[in-house]
Amino acid sequence: MWWFSRKGPSGFSYSSTAEEVTEGIDGSGLTAIVTGASSGIGVETSRVLALRGVHVIMGVRNMSAGNAVKEAILSKIPTAKVDVMELDLSSNASVRKFAADFNSAGLPLNILINNAGIGFVPFELSQDGIELIFATNHIGPFLLTELLLDKMKATAHKSNIEGRIINVASDSYKYTYRGGIRFDKINDKSGYNSFYSYGQSKLANILHANQLSSILKEQGANVTVNSLHPGPIVTNIHRHSPILNGIVTTLGKYVLKNVQQGAATTCYAALHPQVQGVTGKYFVDSNVAELKSHAADPEMGKKLWELSLNMI
Repeated sequence: MWWFSRKGPSGFSYSSTAEEVTEGIDGSGLTAIVTGASSGIGVETSRVLALRGVHVIMGVRNMSAGNAVKEAILSKIPTAKVDVMELDLSSNASVRKFAADFNSAGLPLNILINNAGIGFVPFELSQDGIELIFATNHIGPFLLTELLLDKMKATAHKSNIEGRIINVASDSYKYTYRGGIRFDKINDKSGYNSFYSYGQSKLANILHANQLSSILKEQGANVTVNSLHPGPIVTNIHRHSPILNGIVTTLGKYVLKNVQQGAATTCYAALHPQVQGVTGKYFVDSNVAELKSHAADPEMGKKLWELSLNMI
């Protein structure tokens, strides 16, 4: 289908792969954290960054799955620098432990990719008493970013290389509750809808990126923050919704991106020189895209920031 290969201003398209968008780029000397690195596009993101010479820290909930991915990467790229660390983003305690362990390891941090997420799950509260999708997809990454920010600023200052924070969001941000974020009812079972809650969490990823981008600009920090839509992909994010899973699996052969294409925009935003100095933007198919007005609302972004600080 010709429109899948129609290139945008960046020279890349819907069908570009992660290897294609990083071709010829040398990432050696850089260190990146990739969350949710043991499944879906997280695996391919980690592999391609490692292929380009980046030292990749895989933040994973399932250590045996993470180690299996590491071994698979090393079997193909023997020179790859890959480490696996335990991280459960639905638990503030786990996020704090991961950040403390990383911060004491003496490593620099150039790139943070908030990739992990869960899909359409029935209503449940996390161990911190936060609705599970919001906890895993927004509060966990929000806290992780806060705890790693000083390390990123220091690395950027010392190395004179721009730091990059990337929130993997989704075009599902368009399909959320009325008003965008249920500020007073985040943890309420009444009115809960897993589809809208997923959309709400992805909207939060975008608002978080935009707000943090503004804060870092004001501070004069050499760290950019962007969000992105990886595209419709065949991954296990739909595993809790049998109907969606069935549709996705059937359609996948024809219109959905494969994992190599699904990881492209993340790898582009993480490594490409075209993204130098670009911050507070939303990328689709490795090109800057327009956001709907509710996702570009600075007031909602500030309100979400306050709510998130209270929740951590």
